Amino acid sequence: MDYRFKRIFVIVLDSLGIGAMPDAADYHDEGADTLGHISEKMGEHFCIPNLQKLGLANLKELKQVPAIEHPEGYYAAMREQSCSKDTMTGHWEMMGIDTRKPFMTFTEHGFPKELIDELEKKTGRKIIGNKAASGTEILDELAEQEINDGKLIVYTSADSVLQICGNEETMGLDTLYRYCEIAREMTMKPEWKVGRVIARPYTGKKKGEFVRTSNRHDYALKPTGPTALNAMKDAGFDVLAVGKINDIFQGEGITKSWHSTSSVNGMEQTIEIAKTDFTGLCFVNLVDFDALWGHRRNPTGYGQEIERFDVRLGELMPLLRPDDLILLTADHGNDPTYAGTDHTREKVPLLAYSPSLTGNGPLEETGTFAVIGASICDDFKVSMPAGTIGYSILSSFR
Repeated sequence: MDYRFKRIFVIVLDSLGIGAMPDAADYHDEGADTLGHISEKMGEHFCIPNLQKLGLANLKELKQVPAIEHPEGYYAAMREQSCSKDTMTGHWEMMGIDTRKPFMTFTEHGFPKELIDELEKKTGRKIIGNKAASGTEILDELAEQEINDGKLIVYTSADSVLQICGNEETMGLDTLYRYCEIAREMTMKPEWKVGRVIARPYTGKKKGEFVRTSNRHDYALKPTGPTALNAMKDAGFDVLAVGKINDIFQGEGITKSWHSTSSVNGMEQTIEIAKTDFTGLCFVNLVDFDALWGHRRNPTGYGQEIERFDVRLGELMPLLRPDDLILLTADHGNDPTYAGTDHTREKVPLLAYSPSLTGNGPLEETGTFAVIGASICDDFKVSMPAGTIGYSILSSFR
């Protein structure tokens, strides 16, 4: 077949924004700068030699990491076209969907009484919580009551989510997942429509011992139309999903998927996939940057997670073949120094590398994340689905 790259790896460092979007004030995110503020909080050492080699410090000024004269890759900032700063809409846009209407959020007052009453009726459990909260804090506050009294913790965040907690030992995963399926069906109503219902399993018996497990499961909405993933799959190419990707797209356009227990595990899985032969796309989401550090407002933990990723990136790059392309990016920001716990409306990085590239350096800032899906389809001579957005930048990679 006549395509330049046989394998394309898209790796999403979930929430690694690089500075406020021009319209950030509309989202109350003026001055947000996830990567820049992490750098400021990392002291004298921020060890990311592989990201540095690909041009990250050329794209974004970092206190500890100098730009280099001849980076090994191309780099650009990308703006989001969709009216959102959500995980789903960011990933959907990468693959061609422009979301004009944001999903519902219930941050200020919790979910409506009508929804809670119906969920109690259908699950047979009294609901407690029903507010925006940190996932670890609400366990310390309410998990003993859930376990001892047979109640059900439901909570939200600044994102468009309905989250349900369940103790793996006393409630069981199957029961928790069934409750989430009930909630997902209920929240398809326009007035209650959230982007995701999330099962949040945990273990432990008393406050101070509760630990969330890796058996989280996201029940997302299906994409609002076909994406680059559908086009690739329909054309007979491999579309491999690592981490949350399968959940985010509800399996649409995916040929095989891997559940990850952490971002490090996600990179380990990607490294193993790179040792295999496939033709198409490997699409990876690394969620810990967002879930463990951004939302919990821990800039040092976030920076250390980036350092751990950099180590695994150094293990992946030698496995890349001349006809491989790797694209590193993010889906939104989540400034760990910012007020509140919400995502932040930011530009995101795009770092592009292949062993066969002879050129390097800056590319023009893009007006949409959808250049990723469009470039993938361009490489494999596949038409983007009708109604999608995006344009290919493949010819910029020399």
